Amino acid sequence: MRIGICDDERELRLALKKVIEPQLQLMGAAYEIEEYASGEELLGGISGGGPEILFLDIEMGTLNGMEAARALRRTCPDTVLIFVTAYPDFVFQGYEVHAFHYLLKPYREEKIKEVLRLAVEAAGARREQYYLVEQKSGSYRLPLGQVRYFRSERRKTEAHLAEETLEFYGKLSDLEAELPDYFVRSHNRYLVNLNYVTRLEGTFCICGGEEIPVSRACRQELATAFARSMLG
Repeated sequence: MRIGICDDERELRLALKKVIEPQLQLMGAAYEIEEYASGEELLGGISGGGPEILFLDIEMGTLNGMEAARALRRTCPDTVLIFVTAYPDFVFQGYEVHAFHYLLKPYREEKIKEVLRLAVEAAGARREQYYLVEQKSGSYRLPLGQVRYFRSERRKTEAHLAEETLEFYGKLSDLEAELPDYFVRSHNRYLVNLNYVTRLEGTFCICGGEEIPVSRACRQELATAFARSMLG
């Protein structure tokens, strides 16, 4: 399990690590802890995938934690994000990046241990799930955590990922019944991954940076699911 600590104050990174590491050992978790001294350093180090759990300071230098979190979410929607701050005023801003929890400075060891335990459980539940796609060329394991949305087009369905679009035969209704509950219908032709939805308007939502239509019939269910996902 990859654990990230991003704080521009080295002493605070070390203090947090001093509590986290023994607790992970007590839990019997296989882990590695990565430290980042800035938001820029964090984003520069996630090309191979982000940490499963990230402790992220909000008040940092040129790129603050909230800005770093927004950028992180575009490529790492499953990271369990724990904000670290001396100011509770940022709580509502954290909803849009699906923050898992907040830790207030100065750190309380018991609170860190409690949040870490919950975060490890959540990270385990979010580990990559796959959907088996049958094509003429053979079978393909589609990583669901990387799918931003599914779109139906006649008898075919398109899976839209960050770098590619995969097309296969199948009905969206059949697919919907087999997917995890973080996929929600926004339209009779669209299933969106709530982990990529950052904004919901009357007739559309922003999913992975794209504008996806929201029908009147699906609006209420999507709004409820979106609100629930933001509350963790």
